[in-house]
Amino acid sequence: MNVIETSGLGKRYGSTWALRNFTVAVPAGHVAALVGPNGAGKTTLLNLAVGLARPTAGAVNVLGGEPAGSPAALDGIAFVAQDAPLYKNLPAADMLQLTGNLNRRFDHGYAQERLAELGIPLKRRAGKLSGGQQAQLALTLALARRPRLLVLDEPLANLDPLARHDFMGMVLAAAAEDGMSVVLSSHVLAELERVADYLILVSGGRVQVAGEVDELLARHRVLTGPAAEAGRIAQRLSVVHARRAEAQAHLLVRTGGPGDPVPPGWEAHPVSVEELVLAYLREPGAAALPGPARTQKAEPTEVSR
Repeated sequence: MNVIETSGLGKRYGSTWALRNFTVAVPAGHVAALVGPNGAGKTTLLNLAVGLARPTAGAVNVLGGEPAGSPAALDGIAFVAQDAPLYKNLPAADMLQLTGNLNRRFDHGYAQERLAELGIPLKRRAGKLSGGQQAQLALTLALARRPRLLVLDEPLANLDPLARHDFMGMVLAAAAEDGMSVVLSSHVLAELERVADYLILVSGGRVQVAGEVDELLARHRVLTGPAAEAGRIAQRLSVVHARRAEAQAHLLVRTGGPGDPVPPGWEAHPVSVEELVLAYLREPGAAALPGPARTQKAEPTEVSR
C-alpha cells in the first residue's frame, strides 16, 4: 500500500506552477524523508496530500487510494507544520480539549500522559512554552489522534539539537508502537540519517532518488584515486558528482551493488545519506536512479515553493 501516491499532479499559484506533472509513490510502513532544495515543491506536495490545498491538475491519493482531503483521508492523517500551529493564549489542557472536540478519534489519556512525561504543565498557555515544548505539544496533539500517517513539514527547523533529538525520539517510538507511517520533510540531514529508512529526493523538478535507505546506500559508493585518471573512470562509470584536487579525485558513483569491481589504483568507500543527498543536490541534472516501479519516475516539474 502507498500512503501517498500522485499521478500527473500539478498545482498553480496564479501563473506560476509550484508542481507540474509530478508523479511519485510513498510506500507504507516507513519513516520516509522528503528532501530537496528550497523551492522544490515539498511543502506544496504535503499540503496537497493532507487536504490543505486542491490540485490544479492530476490527482493525489493517500492511505491506499483515498482521495486527499476526503473524510476517510482526514480521519487517518495527522499533520504538523513548521510553525507548530497552536492557539498561543490557550493553556495546554484547553488545546487537548479543543483538538478532541474537533476530531472523531482522540486519546485524551495518551495526550495527558505524554505531556506529563515531557514536563509540560497543562495549565500553562501554549505561547509561554519554550520552542521545544510547543513542538512537543503540537506533536502530542497529532499523535493522540492515532493516525495511520503522520506528515511533518520542517518540524525541526526552529529547534535546538536536544529538542530535535527528543522530538524525533517521540516520533520513532510512536511509529514503532502503532505501526504508523511517517513522511518527514526536513533540511536537517544529520537527523534524517538517524531516523529515516526511506528517502525521496526531489531535485531539478523530478524525483531523482526514491527507495529504502539501505538499498540506496548499497547502490552508491565514493571512489578515490589519481585525479589524472578521473576523466577515464568517469567515462566507464555512472558518476553523480565529482570533486577533484590537484592530485586526488573523489567520485560518487552509482553501482550495480557492493560486488561491482573497483578500478585498479582506486579505493572504494561507503556513502552516507548526507553525502548522497548533497551529491544529487549539487548535480540536479544527474540522471534519475532507476527504482521500483511504484516509485520509479516523476515527470519534469516547474517548481517555485
